[in-house]
Amino acid sequence: MKKQAEALQQKQRNPVIAQIIRTMKEYSITPAEISAAYSKKTSPRASTGGAGKAAPRKAAKRVIPAKYRNPETGDTWTGRGKAPRWISEAEAQGKKREQFLIA
Repeated sequence: MKKQAEALQQKQRNPVIAQIIRTMKEYSITPAEISAAYSKKTSPRASTGGAGKAAPRKAAKRVIPAKYRNPETGDTWTGRGKAPRWISEAEAQGKKREQFLIA
């Protein structure tokens, strides 16, 4: 079974190799150029010394300014996401969120 699979794979590879050779002749590409291009593209993955492409940068997080402040503790909230406990408790006591806005 394994030999049959290898034979099938080799049979499928031969036309691909022939097409590559035709294309190389058409564009006057030498095996040395292919080797150099192949080495260039594979060396950053193979090397572990950090050479090659730089690691992709993470997107910088944007700092969101605080929109609300607790006058008693100085805690702040941007107004995004779930409201903090101090805002929820104040609203439960009948206070309005606008009272905590930072001017």
